[in-house]
Amino acid sequence: MKVLVVGNGGREHAILWKVSQSPLVKGLYCAKGNGGTAKIAQNVSIEPTNVKALADFVQREGIDFTIVGPEAPLVAGLVDEFESRGLKVFGPSQKASMLEGSKAFAKEFMQKYGIPTAEFHTFEDPQRAKNFIKDFGVPVVIKADGLASGKGVFVCKSYEEALRAIDNLMVKKALGEAGSKVVVEEFLEGEEASYIVMLNGDSYVPLPTSQDHKRLLDGDKGPNTGGMGAYSPNPFVDEATEKAIRELIIERVIKGLREEGIYYRGFLYAGLMLTKDGPKVLEFNVRLGDPEAQPLLMRIKGDFLKTLLDFYEGKPVNLEIDPRHTLCVVLASKGYPEKPEDGKEIIGLEEVEKMEDVVVFHAGTELKNGRVYTKGGRVLNVCAWGKDLKEARERAYKAIEKINFEGMHYRKDIGYRAFMAIYAGKNNTKGIYF
Repeated sequence: MKVLVVGNGGREHAILWKVSQSPLVKGLYCAKGNGGTAKIAQNVSIEPTNVKALADFVQREGIDFTIVGPEAPLVAGLVDEFESRGLKVFGPSQKASMLEGSKAFAKEFMQKYGIPTAEFHTFEDPQRAKNFIKDFGVPVVIKADGLASGKGVFVCKSYEEALRAIDNLMVKKALGEAGSKVVVEEFLEGEEASYIVMLNGDSYVPLPTSQDHKRLLDGDKGPNTGGMGAYSPNPFVDEATEKAIRELIIERVIKGLREEGIYYRGFLYAGLMLTKDGPKVLEFNVRLGDPEAQPLLMRIKGDFLKTLLDFYEGKPVNLEIDPRHTLCVVLASKGYPEKPEDGKEIIGLEEVEKMEDVVVFHAGTELKNGRVYTKGGRVLNVCAWGKDLKEARERAYKAIEKINFEGMHYRKDIGYRAFMAIYAGKNNTKGIYF
């Protein structure tokens, strides 16, 4: 069968890599793809948000199944367009995608259906937001209501920081219309966790647990990014915690969607804070996380394409999970996330390809005359398997030593919190890095 993956990042390369292992595949396509996807699929020069052009392409080429990677085409109504033409596509509808497309919608949905989350207030007037924060106190979290590629969340520890965030979002329009409305919410403390399920109506199948690293710099400092690394499994999600996540969050989401008359088929991502009062939702995403998808897909054994097809058709599926640990480190361009530099040649990839239990997924790259160049903020995802977190980490960073491009930046401490939880106890995580 012919399969199309929509998107051009590391997540999409990882999906293609996994799907390409299926004997069912007769043709692989990626819109719009990158330098890495070009080596295993045919890149199609159609923007992921051009939903009509993508539907036309699928019909013209006889594509049997489409998997949507990023959130923007989902919020733009790609699934609705495809389904109106009788095309098979894995992803939620435009209405369902508002769980990610609007922070305000998501928070109101959680409040309505008793899903644990931070206390929040929504504002469309910057002065009212500032007045509220003055009374509410700091620290406080300020979120752009609309899509912002993971860059619309500001953790403000002082009133001055909060004022700057409001001005940047609502007055200066640093993120465009995404910041016209903001959500101001209480700051939650604890360990973060990414919990992702495949959802089809009332049925869901959990993927392995993981933890993302959002901040640009070591020690969880610097601005928020789309994600600088991830690992799986997450040691902070024990059996009791996972039971609570499923009962208090996932199953209440399913109940809420049913009562709202919204059918959801696709991946559902719950970004969580594991607080002393139990798990609470930081945000919902309506797709696989990036870079969480990379280590997760590496741990799923068997024919993932067949699993997706069976799940799409409502058949029961069981995921076989590799017991090994996986870890992913993002290599970013100089200037990321504000103004990343492009056009730098990447060297050393051939050497890494020879390494055992290491795989590199491309994100912001392009292939020109047989050479690979940077084209975006997050450039490469260097991932590795290991019998434990320590081995996976060592293997990934050893691979990074072989790669180079001008201005290359990456965090040196991916997995440090889990590392300390495993090797030094869960209460000994602050101020200790690799």
